[in-house]
Amino acid sequence: MTHPTPEPTAERPGVSYVMPVLNEVTHVEAAIGSLLDQDYDGPFDVIVALGPSIDGTNELLERLSRVDPRIRVIDNPTGSTPSGLNVAIAASQYPIVVRVDAHSLLPRDYTRIAVETMLRTGAANVGGIMKAEGTTPFESAVAVAYGSKAGLGGGAHHLGGAEGPAETVYLGVFRRDWLTKVGLFNEDIRRGQDWELNRRLRASGGVVWFTPELVVIYRPRPSLERLARQFFSTGLWRGELARRFFSANALKYFVPPVMVTAALLGLLVGVAGLVVLAAGGGAVGAWLTLGFVVPAVYLVFVALASVSAGRAAGARSGAWFLVVLPCIHFSWGLGFILGFLKLTKNITAHTGR
Repeated sequence: MTHPTPEPTAERPGVSYVMPVLNEVTHVEAAIGSLLDQDYDGPFDVIVALGPSIDGTNELLERLSRVDPRIRVIDNPTGSTPSGLNVAIAASQYPIVVRVDAHSLLPRDYTRIAVETMLRTGAANVGGIMKAEGTTPFESAVAVAYGSKAGLGGGAHHLGGAEGPAETVYLGVFRRDWLTKVGLFNEDIRRGQDWELNRRLRASGGVVWFTPELVVIYRPRPSLERLARQFFSTGLWRGELARRFFSANALKYFVPPVMVTAALLGLLVGVAGLVVLAAGGGAVGAWLTLGFVVPAVYLVFVALASVSAGRAAGARSGAWFLVVLPCIHFSWGLGFILGFLKLTKNITAHTGR
């Protein structure tokens, strides 16, 4: 099947969609479909950087690229997100680079609005809101956590806000010359590479621009195990970034590790108090059991947040929220602590993530 390629203009420069993919047979076809359905009338190509997948993703992408030659599939031997983005950028051709995630669905007007915003503001990177939507009660509970202050802290790229310069944005639509200027994505950083790249763009004088007009649908992980692995890995690399660039990290990034530490210490102190009481420790044991107050307060917080989640997404999602929220907090917080303690590379090498 042939598709006519329009000529680029000053108002409609060519865009390259770059997408790293690894074991995403469930979501990748819909993600690519959302790119082909854009109402942007400038020329474009789609570069998919394929990691060593084992779930049928390879065969699916081979079929899609045969049907539409605008889709090119290239190898990403390491399977990591930053290396996939870099090889895809290198293989693409147009001056505007649109980062895409295999779990995301771009609305039809996404590219048009992003390019218009970029031309209007002169920004190096333009991005918007990640709107998580689930198809099951579990995924809906995760989606509520993504979009709530109780879950991920309520940043603008999750909850929205006023248009303007920002610290970071979801995904990103980049000027190629700015990407080249700062050296593309840092392949040494497996998670949080967007924040780190945006830090370098801002340090070099570029503007990272947030606009709430860009809303991208994101599909959450479908199981508790995959959710825990995702957030442990994300927390691990956020801890690494917090150690490398301590002063550049907002206070909100330190809340989960502090909460995890406080809850675990409170639990241990409370258990020690019970042991002392059993041994006849009297007043000392009673004081130590007050440590249970900390995890108890956290459990009350989770329960109240779950009631709110139930109102937003239904009773079954609210029930799942009782599990989802602690899973996110403790996986992310524990990962952050280990990453901050310089254990990121050892754990990543051992787990393969």
